[in-house]
Amino acid sequence: MSSNDSAAGHGQKDRKSSQERLVTGVPRLDFITKGGLLKGSSYTILGPPGSGKTVLANQMAFHHISQGGRALYVTLLSESHARMIDNLEEMAFFDRSVIPDKIHYVSGYSELEKEGLKGLLDMVRRAAQRHQATLLIIDGMDTAKEFARSDLSFKRFLQDLQAFTSILGCTTLLLSPHHEGELHPENTAVDGVFELSLWLSGPRAVRELVALKFRGSDSLLGRHEVEISEKGIVIHPRTEVQFANPPEHGREDRIRMPFGIPRLDDSLRGGLLSGSTTMLLGAPGTGKTLLGLHFLLEGARAGQPGVYFGFYETPPRLMEKAAGVGMKDFKKYVDKGLIEIQWQPPLEHNMDSLAERLLERLHERNVKRLRLFIDGVSGFRTAAVYPDRMGRFFSALSHQLRMLDATTLYSEETPLLSSGVEAPLPDAAAYVENIILLRYVELRSQLYRLISIMKMRESQYDSGIREFSITEQGINVADTFESAESILTGHARIREDKRAEDLSPPMGGAGLKKKAKNAKRGGFLRRRKS
Repeated sequence: MSSNDSAAGHGQKDRKSSQERLVTGVPRLDFITKGGLLKGSSYTILGPPGSGKTVLANQMAFHHISQGGRALYVTLLSESHARMIDNLEEMAFFDRSVIPDKIHYVSGYSELEKEGLKGLLDMVRRAAQRHQATLLIIDGMDTAKEFARSDLSFKRFLQDLQAFTSILGCTTLLLSPHHEGELHPENTAVDGVFELSLWLSGPRAVRELVALKFRGSDSLLGRHEVEISEKGIVIHPRTEVQFANPPEHGREDRIRMPFGIPRLDDSLRGGLLSGSTTMLLGAPGTGKTLLGLHFLLEGARAGQPGVYFGFYETPPRLMEKAAGVGMKDFKKYVDKGLIEIQWQPPLEHNMDSLAERLLERLHERNVKRLRLFIDGVSGFRTAAVYPDRMGRFFSALSHQLRMLDATTLYSEETPLLSSGVEAPLPDAAAYVENIILLRYVELRSQLYRLISIMKMRESQYDSGIREFSITEQGINVADTFESAESILTGHARIREDKRAEDLSPPMGGAGLKKKAKNAKRGGFLRRRKS
């Protein structure tokens, strides 16, 4: 590159960085546009009825006023704008006291009907100058288009409008309904295009926003889900795009984070490494939730903060469950605030919203050596509109949790009745460092819970398969389950070299001679408590 080219490049960067921004105040829209709209530019907002165009524009207008700006809202609809204002009154951002002094609503339909586009342009000019508008919104551009003799005359109208607003330093939003496959000539004339959509994914209504065009600045491409509530519009950028350029290194001084279950911690060589992510994989009822709670409790006993982020157990039910298996001090640490329970009610969630809620809370707490238990992955899966995103989503989320030095457990369910181990997320092995498998095994007409470490990066571990028992006294991990083989296939059988020494006639339904011998060492191979 020549020195002249280099200088030109720097000049362009300087001009872009010096461009003033109009902050929209719409949660995360300014993140998508890398800082907000460019002041003095014009933007089209497209979308079918009910997608949120009017709410979005008004939310921007009221925020702009709160920052010292002034807005002019021109409606080209046949109905009165008074009805629109009535519908907005329930929104948290709405403030009737600023009407009409700081935000002025006016109908341009009669001027358009009498004098066409020229009459509308003259009316907008007069109103914008009179009210010293710094934000202009024209709602109903499809109506204006109907009065244009051709696409060319409509583009000329837009050019004249842009020339005037640019001189005035006024940012312009043009709202127009949109249906799939429809062409909008104004899209080539404006500086940016935002498209809202509303569609059904099964019984669920999905709203999304796409920044199709954004001159003068970078933006986050692709579809981002939109929520409308009494607070207004909230946009949830895709998690894997929000964190597309994560830092490469996290905290280096890592320590071991034990479960507080002796033989399990021995197998893990002292516990999980801090800042790591672990998948607890197992069928329903194998003890994933209890194991995760024990991990949080052990940390709290050592003064380490913990967070439970779950979907299925209410806080009272969770504490009752913990107390019933020997974790009677769990509630004490919840009351102290050392363990925080973030329960997500069984509602219709947005997957990226859940990730935002979790990460924002961890940032708010700003604590070191945090333990996190996400119970479970299926809660995110049911919130996903696009299931093929799951691998990329969890990879991005897991990396952010590592950067926060959170030692994370995910619980993930496998089928209850299966002949082998089936992971619902085959990509999980790539984005978690550790996998612990819990499962039932049937042996001589009895069911046993077993636990084994399938994978552990950056550490040695014991891969032995051990019995995992849950009693009123607590969780116990016994010695290696040596008397059976082919356990992971779901077709466990007694090893040939163990039959003579281990088996005897049925003894209280156990059928294993070793049971009595090992009872002295902690009840190895107890029958599963019903």
